Amino acid sequence: MDRRAFLTAATAGLLLPQPAAPAAASSSRALRADPFTLGVASGDPSADGFVLWTRLATDPMSGDGRGGMPSRDVAVDWQVATDERFSKIVESGTATARARAAHSVHVELKGLRPGRDYFYRFRSQGRLSPAGRTRTTPAGETPLTFAVAACAHYEHGYYTAYRRLAEQEPDLVVFLGDYMYEYGPSGYTALAGRVRTHTPGKCRTLAGYRLRHAQYKSDPDLQAAHAVAPWLVSFDDHEVENNWAGPVSSTGAAGFEQRRAQAFRAYYENMPLRGGSLQGAVLRVNRRVSWGTLARFHLLDTRQFRDDQACLDGVRAGCDERLSDRRTLLGADQWRWLESGLNGSTTRWNLLGQQILMAQRDFKVGPGREVNLDSWDGYAAERTRLLGSLSRTPNPVVLTGDAHMHHLAELKTDFDDPGSPVVARELVASSIASDGDGYRDRTWIAEALQENPHISYIDQRRGYLMARLTRDELSVDFRTLDYISRKGAPAKTSHRITIPSASATTAAAAHAAPPRTD
Repeated sequence: MDRRAFLTAATAGLLLPQPAAPAAASSSRALRADPFTLGVASGDPSADGFVLWTRLATDPMSGDGRGGMPSRDVAVDWQVATDERFSKIVESGTATARARAAHSVHVELKGLRPGRDYFYRFRSQGRLSPAGRTRTTPAGETPLTFAVAACAHYEHGYYTAYRRLAEQEPDLVVFLGDYMYEYGPSGYTALAGRVRTHTPGKCRTLAGYRLRHAQYKSDPDLQAAHAVAPWLVSFDDHEVENNWAGPVSSTGAAGFEQRRAQAFRAYYENMPLRGGSLQGAVLRVNRRVSWGTLARFHLLDTRQFRDDQACLDGVRAGCDERLSDRRTLLGADQWRWLESGLNGSTTRWNLLGQQILMAQRDFKVGPGREVNLDSWDGYAAERTRLLGSLSRTPNPVVLTGDAHMHHLAELKTDFDDPGSPVVARELVASSIASDGDGYRDRTWIAEALQENPHISYIDQRRGYLMARLTRDELSVDFRTLDYISRKGAPAKTSHRITIPSASATTAAAAHAAPPRTD
């Protein structure tokens, strides 16, 4: 069975146990329906392991957010094998799906071989989960194929882009925020209309966030994307509330810090994150994951530790407050962590996975400038410091979400100086579904590119990035779909870029050279 056949069988629940999984050790009171309706997932791979995830839910849309599950804990068996049919099981065990954690399961594996494909599944109360494929990271400079995705508003369209991503069978998926949206039904449909409907009510409680995650996780295309490869996940704003900043609600609502803590708890319960990620009311998603000696992913949190947006937020002109060197987006602790990681990196490539547009972006056509204060433009001095650090880092590339449009940009320490050297390139993934079908307004794109000469490509259609990384180059396909308002759209490569690597001694010259594009 090849990988594509495995994906089809796994997501359809057709892979049967050979041999039978060990009997569950929980109460004999069997669940009356399939508890694996939310699928399976893996994440945060290392050289000897990864995280396996599932969450039991016999009725995902149960209004109390408990997924139709009883108030008792439930035992869940798990297996890891080196083959799709589970004839060569290398690890197995039993975990407890606790009622207080929405019956979620996080199994952290260690002791496996580096650079290997593994297959996994769960069993509970006589029911078998779909199977998933995952992978440990290699020991050397093994090439890597990875996808970059972000922004998946359920109401705005079908998740066909997830399905197309899964069909390309990447080694790794990097997801950069807005996995789910907190709005109530039709809470954000002015641009895209409504193709599907959110569960009732805006997410404000733990039950509400759990229910919304369950609605999203019930989608078969999303389940396919999770089952095909390990994910590196981080959140942006909509996993909690639109444009929140640190302890500050964008709406000024009372009790926001409690609401944020509940949203973080539901996010952890529904993601393949390690147990140490959730630390009371704080959710630590800034972390480093290395792909052998080839690449290091530096995952950032650009939301939890930032100062409030300047000048009342929005796209504005003439906001001098945004230029203050006292303003921070990353927070002091995360800044020191990132500086240490960049300075100490020994991998050939360094990939920053983060949420918001880093390149300067002028939204005003003609004289004057208008910028988005929720992006790095609202924290310009810290961006300058970060770009200075990247200029001393081997082969830096910035991966970004949030914008709902593909972007390809050159990052400079001075965006207003045409002669300023390029220190890194920013690859921005369009959305999986947010803003609906999208469009290609060629006049608008031409004007945007003219106002921002360091940005060379923009595409407003839905899609994702598919990248191939080797010792010598990073090749990136900007994948697009012409529609998501109905099912079945094919994906195509609308733009391609190849970025050559450079040794540490010639990095500055290589950064100044233009990449190849198709």
